[in-house]
Amino acid sequence: MTSLVNFERWSRACEDVGVAPDHGDYRRLRRRWGGMGRHYHTLSHLDACLRELDGARQLAIRPGEVELALWFHDAVYKTWRRDNEQQSAELATRTLRAASIESLERIRQMVLATTHGEQDLAGDEALVVDIDLSILGQQPEIYAQFERAIRREFWWVPRGKFVAGRGAVLKKFLARTAIYQHDYFHDRYETQARANITAALAQLE
Repeated sequence: MTSLVNFERWSRACEDVGVAPDHGDYRRLRRRWGGMGRHYHTLSHLDACLRELDGARQLAIRPGEVELALWFHDAVYKTWRRDNEQQSAELATRTLRAASIESLERIRQMVLATTHGEQDLAGDEALVVDIDLSILGQQPEIYAQFERAIRREFWWVPRGKFVAGRGAVLKKFLARTAIYQHDYFHDRYETQARANITAALAQLE
């Protein structure tokens, strides 16, 4: 399967928001996604997100901005930091500075939304989050690979502390009225996501 993470795709998204595509920016962004210590938050995750967007592009209000938010949402990812999304949003703002102020702010807010807090989201912000969380609703064997990859990214955290922290994150998702905001994603992934998370919690315990 040919990767969607390519310069042609990057160029179209940049042009959609009025930014001249730059090979240097593209290469630097790719290198960030390939940083050491990544096992899930890699170019493969970005590729999967772009494929999800292609299947749900009709839901996007501003598809180019949604796509660029996905390109940047995990560009900065260090498991020992709490400001990855903030740093990723700032990187997007710097890289895409030729875009309008309004466009930059919307992209920034979409990236920040991937902190997966308790805020109510709608429109393109909700779409980016639904896409980012689509992994939760994949088939059990794929989801299990995801959980193993997350543990590898947090290799430095003692098992007891990791189990407590990961368990808290998963329980928050289960406690939500709905994990996915758009019907398209809810219908495709909600039931399987809840089954996957329940199984993961049982395994952690």
